Amino acid sequence: MTGFLSTQCYSSLGKLKLLRNQPALSVLTTSQRKYISKDAAGIEFLQNSVVPTMHYQKSLPRLPVPKLEDTIRRYLAAQRPLLNDEHYSKTEKVAHDFQSDLGKQLHEELVALDKQNKHTSYISAPWFDMYLSARESVVLNFNPFISFNPDPKPEYNDQLVRATNMVCSAVRFMKTLRGGLLEPEVFHLNPAKSDTDSFKRFIRWVPTSISWFGAYMVNAYPLDMSQYFRLFNSTRIPKQKRDELFTDEKGRHLLVIKRGNLYVFDALDRDGNLTKPSEIQAHLKYILTDSTPATSFPLGVLTSENRDTWAGLRQKLLDAGNGEALRLVDSALFCLCLDEEVMKDHIHISHNMLHGDGCNRWYDKSFSIILAKDGQAAINFEHSWGDGVAVLRFQNEVFKDTTEKPLVGPNSQPASVDSASAVRRLDFKLNEELKAGIVNAKENFNSAVSKLTIDAMEFKKGGKEQLKKKKLSPDAISQLAFQMGFLRQYGQTVATYESCSTAAFKHGRTETIRPASIYTERCSKAFVQEPGKHTVDQLQGLLHECSKYHGQLTKEAAMGQGFDRHLFAMRYLANSKGMALPGLYLDPAYAAINHNILSTSTLTSPAVSLGGFAPVVPDGFGVGYGVHDEWIGCNVSSYPSRNVHEFLKCVHKSLEDIFTVLDGKPIH
Repeated sequence: MTGFLSTQCYSSLGKLKLLRNQPALSVLTTSQRKYISKDAAGIEFLQNSVVPTMHYQKSLPRLPVPKLEDTIRRYLAAQRPLLNDEHYSKTEKVAHDFQSDLGKQLHEELVALDKQNKHTSYISAPWFDMYLSARESVVLNFNPFISFNPDPKPEYNDQLVRATNMVCSAVRFMKTLRGGLLEPEVFHLNPAKSDTDSFKRFIRWVPTSISWFGAYMVNAYPLDMSQYFRLFNSTRIPKQKRDELFTDEKGRHLLVIKRGNLYVFDALDRDGNLTKPSEIQAHLKYILTDSTPATSFPLGVLTSENRDTWAGLRQKLLDAGNGEALRLVDSALFCLCLDEEVMKDHIHISHNMLHGDGCNRWYDKSFSIILAKDGQAAINFEHSWGDGVAVLRFQNEVFKDTTEKPLVGPNSQPASVDSASAVRRLDFKLNEELKAGIVNAKENFNSAVSKLTIDAMEFKKGGKEQLKKKKLSPDAISQLAFQMGFLRQYGQTVATYESCSTAAFKHGRTETIRPASIYTERCSKAFVQEPGKHTVDQLQGLLHECSKYHGQLTKEAAMGQGFDRHLFAMRYLANSKGMALPGLYLDPAYAAINHNILSTSTLTSPAVSLGGFAPVVPDGFGVGYGVHDEWIGCNVSSYPSRNVHEFLKCVHKSLEDIFTVLDGKPIH
């Protein structure tokens, strides 16, 4: 299920016009203005939004439960390219039986349940449960990374300078969010009308119960911000069978890890004001120059363990008298990992930011900012609490603030303060059993990450601009290139997953776009297996068919009209009732379409260099990609049963062929 979000989903929000008659519903989150000082635009805050941060939350439309017949139709359409005629007819029968019998019953119960819980979405609780009940390690299986672009001013990429600025900006973001002064997250289809001071001054006076409708009238679509409060002071706590999310907004301290040693110091004073930047710089310098050697028993590696194993070891840590130290870790604002390695290239960055050495991380924190010796920076985030919407907004704001308004520079002098007393290195009491647990966790970690290969590719012969001129969806063409690449390499069409945000709805999470279709299969076979049999015009026609259908799938997913979450929720309901699973869920084709060999996710942003995640199945690829104005980039991971280098060559060849055909030239 790993992935960030597909930003192109938001371009489909024009379809929200369908929802204009949905009622405004109960309040979800209120602005917390306790952090506001008189100097709202000064050093304490990033923004001073005219419209309160959570102004739209109460009136967001609800995530629709799709019609059962639509779900079955979409499910069968997605199955068609994956199955031969015989297997497809069996799956078709099973699906129609489900639709007329047990599926009908489950769907009706799901709709009734949804009507009883108007404060949330039908997918929210099952989705949290799915993540928190998973027992696999969060490393590789769930946590993705998104890396920052370097600061355009090279001297500001010094590790200490950049770490100080990022901590200050992150705390300012937190204060702005909690003060209700952060601009609400809104997708503007017509920014000249809606992203204006006059509209903001108007909409702030529209009651929260109907504010969404006011934005909608000018083609602006506010997005759900219910996940944002979990950004700070939050940690996933391991428990037997099902983990818990813990948040303690009273925590004023930062968690810093260097050489596997854990340090804390206050980034906020007792009044909730940002600690002076020069003091934060002094404390970070103290940690960076601390000569304490790398710990032989790095506690952080336990967060990479199987969740039940880690839950058992955590209880033993508590029994051994480490409760206060663990509480400081769990309630810290966030985690800052100061690494001692210099990054060699993009591949090195990906490995380091996705997993690292396991010792200098606390993977359970809602997010960690990782800073390498050379100032290369990234965010690694725990995935159960949110889908990347909040993380990407945070990353964009922090990058903008640190590059445009840095609070310290290369010539700044750290304050003359007693960092030795302000900074505390956490000591943990470890008995032999705990030490053995740490050694074992490190062995398991090394074994897991040693199997992962990452490679990257940049296609420089065209990008978004050229595709849009040809009236083609850039995302559709990227996804088609993955289908063509896989067909060229392995000779088949396989289950493919593309993540799409449903943040346009209250408590929306994600929906799946299924990029493998009869259209991509037909087009891929034409390009890869029989290019000589088709004219350039015919090949261009096939590209346009793929683009049109992918656009339809994207719109449906962004509107909550996919089939994956609906089927998932009905299966979850059946399990919670203790009933025998209906035949649809026992069909091998259902297992196969959920064994996502191509797991894909896209994002582009001025703040982001690249993002990545591991495959979600042992024989899969984890495909992070971005379509830029003039080029297309892919960052892809695999395990030993797949050859990622060859896959990227095949994707590159596919893109070459596509752009050749778009230039009106034949391919050979």
